[in-house]
Amino acid sequence: MNRMRSTGAEPAGAAPGPVGLRAWIWVVPAAVYLASFGLVARLVVMVDDRGRLPWYVALLALFYLLFTALWLRPRSHPLLLHLTFGVQCVVILALLALEPEFDYVTSFFVLLSYQAALVFSTRTRWAWIGTLMLLTAASLMVTLGALHGLGLALTPLAFTVALPALALASRDLEVARTESQKMVAELEATHRQLEEYAAEASFLGAVEERNRLARELHDSVSQAMFGILLAVRSAQLMSRSDPEGVRVQLEQLQGLTQDALARMRGFIADLRT
Repeated sequence: MNRMRSTGAEPAGAAPGPVGLRAWIWVVPAAVYLASFGLVARLVVMVDDRGRLPWYVALLALFYLLFTALWLRPRSHPLLLHLTFGVQCVVILALLALEPEFDYVTSFFVLLSYQAALVFSTRTRWAWIGTLMLLTAASLMVTLGALHGLGLALTPLAFTVALPALALASRDLEVARTESQKMVAELEATHRQLEEYAAEASFLGAVEERNRLARELHDSVSQAMFGILLAVRSAQLMSRSDPEGVRVQLEQLQGLTQDALARMRGFIADLRT
């Protein structure tokens, strides 16, 4: 949850986030607006005294202007946020004062509780929700009588708590899902890096093995060539004093040559693989 300059307020969905969360931030307020417009339509239709209609229109326009401003500027200064909520509360109480029988006007407090849940931090949020519940119950008890008003207040009071809780739970689930997707993406990236490291290690191992075979080839060929040179030199020395021994030396020389050739073929085959 993003804090707002450590002032006790937080945005309704501020920082650039996942597509799912941004969509949720716009879809839910749209549903809230749609439900509230139905409430407004009912209120306007049931107004008997048309002389009061301009007051209803002006107060409702002010309420929606402030309500929308909070959605558009949730990072406003905390004092401005509290002032805006206070003015909206006064507007709702004024609407109820125009016609106390329209007790459903207190449903606008439910809208404010939903907005408070997303705009303010934990302590400030529940302080405002508690205040809205108190205003709902007190206003109906004063205008309609203690018992009758309290009975009518029970339903909006329940929604004043349930709607913010549902909104916060939905947002937390969306954030958790986004974090899970982020962790999965990080794990996949780590897996790809490990595969690259494994491939690089395998390549380095192959290079090291080739170098080892090359060294063995060099040493083996050097030894074979040295043996061949000794056999040739011995044959040259024996060609005068012991012609018969030359034949033996030549046979030995042939064996050394074939052995050297076989070794070189074997090393070359290993290098190819």
